[in-house]
Amino acid sequence: MSDTATDRLQKQKLSEKEICPDDLLKGQEEAFARDVARLQQRLGEFVSEPCPACGADTGAPAFEKWRFHYTTCAGCGTIYMKPRPSPAVMQSYYSNSENYAYWGKYIFPASEAARKEKIHRPRHEKIVEMTQRFGAGRGLLLEVGPGFGTFCAVATEEKKFQRVVGIEPTPEMAQACRERGAEVIEKRIEDIADADGLTGADVLVAFEVIEHLYAPRKFVEQCARLLRPGGLLVLTCPNGQGFDIAELGAESLAVDPEHVNLFNPQSLSQLAASCGFEVKEATTPGRLDAEFVREAVLKGKHDVSKQPFLKRVLIDEWERLGWPFQQFLADHGLSAHLWIVARKK
Repeated sequence: MSDTATDRLQKQKLSEKEICPDDLLKGQEEAFARDVARLQQRLGEFVSEPCPACGADTGAPAFEKWRFHYTTCAGCGTIYMKPRPSPAVMQSYYSNSENYAYWGKYIFPASEAARKEKIHRPRHEKIVEMTQRFGAGRGLLLEVGPGFGTFCAVATEEKKFQRVVGIEPTPEMAQACRERGAEVIEKRIEDIADADGLTGADVLVAFEVIEHLYAPRKFVEQCARLLRPGGLLVLTCPNGQGFDIAELGAESLAVDPEHVNLFNPQSLSQLAASCGFEVKEATTPGRLDAEFVREAVLKGKHDVSKQPFLKRVLIDEWERLGWPFQQFLADHGLSAHLWIVARKK
């Protein structure tokens, strides 16, 4: 990757407040709490599954949060919810989520400009550079789960690809994509058929999707079916072994009822390889770990008083050391935000 893309994606400072304004946070937290309460009412319908990455069925308890239990796989270290919501429970949850409706109505519109310039435009630049570096074409670009549609809109505007299509099953989000000028197929990726004309894609991206899925392996296999040989698969998700999660455990914002799979660089690479991909790189270009842990400390949810180094970095000299520390985490595979780039064999 060129220095330009690295600087724009990883070294451009980003604050949580830019992507979720403080004045909207209370409403979002209240909507999310109601979603969690509804999900807790269906705990009896949860089912046990083996590790979503390697298939092993042995592990140790990782933590419990909101009455949901997480296991650390003994085989690959993936942290996953066990038992997890059944497919029917998941579908009901997302179809009726007040939190998602709140994000779509308030937070995404309020933060769209910052997200576009500091997240999605650099992401697009990075994807374009990957096609150059790994010899992929720029015919069809698919985005699975485009949500509000900002990345699809950027990719459509930039015209680096001949065709850009979002695969989005939620009607409200699909309409948001259309309003931003993006082409959308209103289906789940699992339901995409040859007649939809999306096979032979050059690049398929899914940003913060795979951690939500009941059956990640089936998802990756379907991604492989839609890509042409030599096509690129780009997945981003939380890194279960990153600083934020390792330090805060259950208190991490990445640990919530929607994130039933917390992969790590090795385990997600293993999953991709087992589905017919050659993993080209696994990186952790996160920009918010240190801020998340700092906020937990300031709110009294985490104690670093016996960790003088972290206290110095996160509290005492935050303005001087906070961002360089975050860059260190990102540069050394220690951030809780993960990218996997894999080429279909």
